[in-house]
Amino acid sequence: MKGNRSRVTEFVLLGFQLSSEMELLFFWVFSLLYTFSLLANGMIFALISLDQRLHTPMYFFLSHLAIIDMSYASNNVPKMLANLVTHNRAISFVSCVMQTFLYLNFAATECLILVAMSYDRYVAICHPLHYTVIMSWTVCTVLATTSWLCGFFLPLIHVLLLLRLPFCGPREVNHFFCELLSVLELACANTWINEAVIFAASVFILVGPLCLVLVSYTSILWTILKIQSGEGRRKAFSTCSSHLCVVGFFFGIAVAIYMVPESTQKKEQEKILSLFYSLFNPLLNPLIYSLRNVQVKDALCKVFRVRSR
Repeated sequence: MKGNRSRVTEFVLLGFQLSSEMELLFFWVFSLLYTFSLLANGMIFALISLDQRLHTPMYFFLSHLAIIDMSYASNNVPKMLANLVTHNRAISFVSCVMQTFLYLNFAATECLILVAMSYDRYVAICHPLHYTVIMSWTVCTVLATTSWLCGFFLPLIHVLLLLRLPFCGPREVNHFFCELLSVLELACANTWINEAVIFAASVFILVGPLCLVLVSYTSILWTILKIQSGEGRRKAFSTCSSHLCVVGFFFGIAVAIYMVPESTQKKEQEKILSLFYSLFNPLLNPLIYSLRNVQVKDALCKVFRVRSR
């Protein structure tokens, strides 16, 4: 049996099974969404870098979120767009593994950055008098660095476990990018270790952080309800509502992909949810923060006023 195995040097990304007309339509739609997401996140990052009023812990983490969203989309979307307009959907084994590592890297880092942002909102609302002491730049730097380091080393474990597996065909990945679970389905060996590590990592990087976010927002809600004035409650809630929307989108989709049991329709649902992650989530994040945040809108208006002079 082992002697008949030949090492796979490339995979084929099946993507979405569509007609040529629909593929061309989706190419232009997805290209526009991808371009807008890069521009929107780039605008957020530029505003935070240039406006001194936005040099605060909350916007420091938001700038990291913008970098992650641009990187995550750029890892998956260009290859998907190329596959929509060409019949050659092959991707080399090395490129596939690198794509797997990078998307896990950015997803894990974003998860932890969102937790850091929830902690920042908790301190700002529940301990406002000690905010500048607790959320010092040293603490913010440590939280951001820890998020990026964990985002690097956790995917590295998955990739190393993936590289030990033999792949001897079929070589068709039932996804539009090299998603980890889809690639594992092609292995010619038992993958129970990989699946166990994926489940453990999902608990550590999804369930654990989600619980921390829920604890933070439970304390935030309790503090807001104790505020006497309605105007005070409105202002307090507005400072964290944008982040709460982003957290809901991110963790909701992630849990649906990696924690929901397998079913006959799950694979197609995973593709759609992953497409949301790659295209819509990077575009929604800057829109949510810019449309619901007075300081970001003021910074943007200031830029346009300067350019119009």
